[in-house]
Formats: sequence, C-alpha cells, structure tokens
Amino acid sequence: MSPLALGLNLSTSAAEGADPVADALEAERLGFDFVSANDHPMGSSPTHELWTLLAWVAARTSTIKVASRVMGVPYRNPAMVAKMAASLQTLSGGRLILGIGGGSSDEGIAAVGAGPLTPRAKTDGLEDALRIIRGLWSGPGFTYEGVVHPVRDATIEPRPSHPIPIWTGTYGPRGLALTGELADGWIPSLDLVPPERSGETRARIIDAAVRAGRAPDAIACIYNLEVRIGVEGLDDAVVSGEPAQIIEQLLGFVEIGFSGMNFIVGGPDPASQRERLATEVLPGLRAAAPG
Repeated sequence: MSPLALGLNLSTSAAEGADPVADALEAERLGFDFVSANDHPMGSSPTHELWTLLAWVAARTSTIKVASRVMGVPYRNPAMVAKMAASLQTLSGGRLILGIGGGSSDEGIAAVGAGPLTPRAKTDGLEDALRIIRGLWSGPGFTYEGVVHPVRDATIEPRPSHPIPIWTGTYGPRGLALTGELADGWIPSLDLVPPERSGETRARIIDAAVRAGRAPDAIACIYNLEVRIGVEGLDDAVVSGEPAQIIEQLLGFVEIGFSGMNFIVGGPDPASQRERLATEVLPGLRAAAPG
C-alpha cells in the first residue's frame, strides 16, 4: 500500500444489475489500494455472502487488496475463519485484510441462532476470535479455552503465506483495548466516531498497545466515511464539497492520526463519483499527506 491506505466500499448487493466484480476491477484500474465489503448476511434485501464475494473478487483482480469490513464473529467459527483467511491469503498472493468485529446486528445474530448476545458477550467472542486466529496462524497444536470459543490441539496447514493484517471495528473501551493489544488496524465509521471524539478513542488503543509492548504506530487507523463530490450542504457524517474542500477535510483526518480512508460513494451516479474521487481528490491527498 501507499503511505496512505485508500480503499473503496464494494456493495454486496445481489440485486438485478449489480456487478461487484466490475466495480472492483474499476477500483483497481483507478488506483485504489483496497476494496472492502460489509457483513450483513441476514435480511430480505438480496445480498452476496461476504467471504464468497471477496474470494470471487480476489480471483478476478490482480493487485488490489480485499478487506472484510468487518466480519461478524457470531456468524462463523473463529478457527474456521483462521483457515479461510489463510487459504484466501495464499490463493490471492497476499492480498487479504481480515476485518473482524463482535457483530453489530442483534437481529441478524438472532436469525442464525447465535444470540441474543450482550455487549460483553460480543466482546468476549471477539477476544476469543483474535486469540484463536493469531494462535492458529502461529504454530501447530494450539489450545485455547475461551469464554465463548475454545480450540483444542488445533493445527491448520498451510499457515498464511504472507502476514495477514487484522483490522477491527470496535468502539467500547474493552474492544479498543483489544485492538491495541492484538490487532493491526482499526476502521471506525465517521458517523460513530466523529473527529472530535477520535483522540479519546485512539488514546485507548495506543495505551493498550504500549502496555502490550507494541509501538503505538503498529495499529493503522482507517476512517470509514461517505464522500460526495460537487455536493454542498450535507450533514457532518458525509465529507462533501468541491475536490479542494474534500482534500482539506481529509488532510484534517490525517493530522489527527488517521493513516487511511475507506470511501463510500453515494448519489445517483456512483461511477462518476468514483472516477472524480480517483482523479480529482486522491492525487492531491497523496501529494499533500506526509509519509
């Protein structure tokens, strides 16, 4: 990746006319570092299952990274996620970013028979998943008695052919501490962690990293945000305006500690928005950002 990791949201829509592979190929052509997709498998809207979609996209692209944003732990056994990730990383030539979280949709979790879960239980499951995935990637015969997920004398082969970054989507104090201790990145959404709150939340991650003997900059901070170019007057949860105005706003996020962004393009013409983002915003952002 470039010094700034710049990604593009990939819709999981399976509605008529949706073509996520074509969108990923376009993102690759436009020079984005990664594409990412969210994990909401249950519901009446037609969608593709996240991991199947990422594997299909990785098979059809050549250089762009693929990221889960973020995979809900309650939907899949963590030991199997470790195996799935190792396989996709090897098959894609090292292009996977594994994003995981405790699970945001109580309705979706209940629908698959894994809930209801309290916030504490979700975080317990996330901690188990992080430790199990790391342990299975590290060596054979791994045993871990988690609160939610145990593994006993477990081995996967082959282990990852390239290091797999793990990003979390966490917001509570304990989840942020787990990110600092065990993860490689943090991908909060702008509407949930606005800039004025980001310093406090990042401090929890940094403190936990230092306590774990890690460098504070070992955890990438990636802002997940919606962007609209050429549109004025939208709310604070959307970065909008002319290209120069958007570059200025994004540089402000870099100044407060974010090392990348995942862009969600909206509006009636997303293809034009993607093109303008890549040609009118990202070059200026990359040129002006330190790194």
